Amino acid sequence: MWATFLALGLIVAIFVALPIAVVVPMSFSTSPSLEFPPPAYSIGHYIQFFHDVTWTGPLINSSVIATGTALLTMILITPAAFAMVRHDFRGRSLLNIVLLMPLIVPHIVMAVGYFTYFARLGLLQTYLGVILAHACLTSPVAFLTVSAGLKGFDRSYERAAQSLGAPPFVAFLVVTFPILRATFLVSAMLTFVQSFDETTVALFISGRDVATLPKRMFDAIRLQADPVISVASALLFGIVVLVFGISLIRQFLLRRVAR
Repeated sequence: MWATFLALGLIVAIFVALPIAVVVPMSFSTSPSLEFPPPAYSIGHYIQFFHDVTWTGPLINSSVIATGTALLTMILITPAAFAMVRHDFRGRSLLNIVLLMPLIVPHIVMAVGYFTYFARLGLLQTYLGVILAHACLTSPVAFLTVSAGLKGFDRSYERAAQSLGAPPFVAFLVVTFPILRATFLVSAMLTFVQSFDETTVALFISGRDVATLPKRMFDAIRLQADPVISVASALLFGIVVLVFGISLIRQFLLRRVAR
């Protein structure tokens, strides 16, 4: 039975990783079109990518939007998670459902709503509009991550600090935040990656001025099947690996220091 589950797990892992094994070699191809296996290898597509403002612009936009989304989401979700985990109040279950709603509602439905609502507010094709929309979409993941960390946190440390005269906010900064720093970091990284990869809402509200990298990739594959899209795909994968690689290395180093 164990061997069967192992074989099934390997099959699923190969199925998930196979597109990556195709995209990365294609990004170094010399072919003028999307072709696998590559006839030869070069960095020509990478040179074209980084010298073309129609690609580097969306890359910068995605970086700015993802960073702003991570900051805004953490600022909003942290007090919400504290309230939901540590307090029992009327309407708590309903509020919990509302916070998790973006996981349930299809993104295309939310994209239409954002398009209509933001058009009246003048937020279409603006950084602020995309950041606000992405903050709503990424809030469930951040909320669940922070809530999980808070549920396993021993509040006696906070109470000890407060008994010595520290106000609640100071106790949070001095005691709670350092202990749960890894939780907040993981939550922020998940938010950053999710915002960076989001496509559906960006297609509706980012427009031409603040087009994100996934939107630019969608336009490229829809209009002309530009082979440079393989470079963008490889970079997206590299960003995800880099973000989580830094987290894993940090945890490894902390464990070694703790020993």
